[in-house]
Amino acid sequence: QVQLVESGGGLVQAGGSLRLSCAASGRTSSYVAGWFRQAPGAAREFVATISWSGRNTYYADSVKGRFTISRVNAKNTVYLQMNNLKPEDTAVYYCAARRDYSSNAYYSDRNRYDYWGQGTQVTVSS
Repeated sequence: QVQLVESGGGLVQAGGSLRLSCAASGRTSSYVAGWFRQAPGAAREFVATISWSGRNTYYADSVKGRFTISRVNAKNTVYLQMNNLKPEDTAVYYCAARRDYSSNAYYSDRNRYDYWGQGTQVTVSS
C-alpha cells in the first residue's frame, strides 16, 4: 500500500506560481507518479507524470512549458511546480502512484494508477 498526501494548493492570481507537493508513505519503493486535476463538472484529466528514476517526464499539452514535475525519492516526495498560472488551471489537483518494475516507466492514463491522494484545491483568479 502507498498513502499519498498532497499539499501546497491555494489561491493565486493569474500569472502567479504555486508548488504542489505529494508525500508518500508505506511501500514507497519503485513507483511511477502522476498529477491529475479535476475542475467542477469536468472529468479528471492528466497533467504530468514522472518515472521512478526521474529521467522520464511527460506533460499534457495544456501545461507544457509552464508546469514541471520532479521528485526526491530520498524524501518520498513528488512536486509539481506551476508557473504562469491561468484561470483555466483552477481545479482540485490529485497525486497518483503506481508501483512498477520498470524505473523508467511513466503513464498518462489515470486507469494505470493504483493509489490516489485526497487532492488539493488550486484556484487562479483573473
